[in-house]
Amino acid sequence: MKNRWIIFFSGIITVKISGKGLERLLNTLTRNGLNIWHVRRQGVESITFKIKLTDVKEFRKYVRGSGLKVSFFKREGFPFLLKRLLHNSGFLVGAILFIFIILLLSNMIWGIQVKGADPATEYKIHKELDKMGVKVGRLQLFVENVEAIQRQLTNNVEEITWVGVELQGTTYHLQVVEKNEPKQPEYLSPQNLVAKKKAVIVDMFVEEGQAVVNIHDSVDAGQLLVSGLIGKEGQNVQVPARGEIWGETWYRSDVELPLKSTFQVFNGNEKRKYYLKAADVKIPLWGFGKVEFKEYETETNEKNIQFLKWKLPLSFVHETHRDREVETRIYSKEEAFRVAKEMAKLDIKNRLSEDAKIKGEKILRQSLDNGKVTLSIHFQIIENIAEGQPIIQGESE
Repeated sequence: MKNRWIIFFSGIITVKISGKGLERLLNTLTRNGLNIWHVRRQGVESITFKIKLTDVKEFRKYVRGSGLKVSFFKREGFPFLLKRLLHNSGFLVGAILFIFIILLLSNMIWGIQVKGADPATEYKIHKELDKMGVKVGRLQLFVENVEAIQRQLTNNVEEITWVGVELQGTTYHLQVVEKNEPKQPEYLSPQNLVAKKKAVIVDMFVEEGQAVVNIHDSVDAGQLLVSGLIGKEGQNVQVPARGEIWGETWYRSDVELPLKSTFQVFNGNEKRKYYLKAADVKIPLWGFGKVEFKEYETETNEKNIQFLKWKLPLSFVHETHRDREVETRIYSKEEAFRVAKEMAKLDIKNRLSEDAKIKGEKILRQSLDNGKVTLSIHFQIIENIAEGQPIIQGESE
């Protein structure tokens, strides 16, 4: 029968009629628009069929005075189900509370395990986690995702180089790599040290091998600096040449900076919304209404809801809408050249190793055209120019 769900919510009664004139009654019912179905004969003078609860009153009118015996022996559908639930409301409330408590406990943080960190660093990590709200007993739904936790720990705890964060069930597992971890000894095969680039040598420290250049020497890229062949002629021994050869090198940085520029900044206003998500449907829980900001950025944090060890097809969504404004920055000519010079230095530092130093600088060209500053700077850099090059089998000094 069509629309079975509608009939289910309206209620269904199974009716048994006994006596003579059954067919005549059935014809009367159908002729007057009453829906009956699942009609079955029960013996010679009895039949059963189903009828909607809403049609029972009308049915009684037609059966009254017919001399037939009528009994209602089966009740189905939502009205009767609700009645039974209300009758056993204590069990219903208990079951709902039990499921709710299990659901709540399944989505709480019950453990935080940190591996690879000494006690002092582990204490700092736990302190930082407390600031972020990642603590035992806190609901996972209101905690940042693992990527954000990992990023904040790496930025805020100076003692660690890297931390991996993984959520397994109700426990966060953190694997830490500390900065002060002892370096593993480096085992090198026999090699020479050669120049990485053109330079003038200003200082040198040879740990192993034979230096073949001196301070103030000018060298080209690929030129031999320290030989890995030591000993007398004909009795050479191959060793891994090691050391630092400091040379003066040269770099050029070109920077363009407009006097007037626009950019977007956050002004501190934000609106938060919370949803329960099932499939692609989001049901608002808190933070109703439209976002009234003209320009804004949305950050979404979605957490799956678990029941014991199973992930339910439900998730808790937290959206943060941050208001942003367009700012216009205008430099004077002097400010623009100063900022462009700082940008050039930053560009050079990003291209150098940490131990390299800027010895000097010289402005090659600076101009102001079409509202834009153009600056070219020549930098003198002191850096280690040595790099290893394997010794070819049979090579002699």
